Amino acid sequence: MSAADGRLRWLLRRGMKELDVLMERYHATRFEQAPAEEKGEFLRLITLAEDPDIWAWVMGYDEPPAEYRHIVEQLRAHH
Repeated sequence: MSAADGRLRWLLRRGMKELDVLMERYHATRFEQAPAEEKGEFLRLITLAEDPDIWAWVMGYDEPPAEYRHIVEQLRAHH
């Protein structure tokens, strides 16, 4: 495993078990074949957004900001 892979794996670990499962599932099933733009959006989401916000967006409690709409849709699809 490269240092970048290790860092990504670390970033997938969230403060909520539900988000851990969601992020791991997306990473295992979609991330490798995702377009570069989607990968970048995912990386921005997991480094910049707060866990409660991500959870609210994925669960549909709040509308995600425009820059995260596509990745939130992908996370929902892999929920």
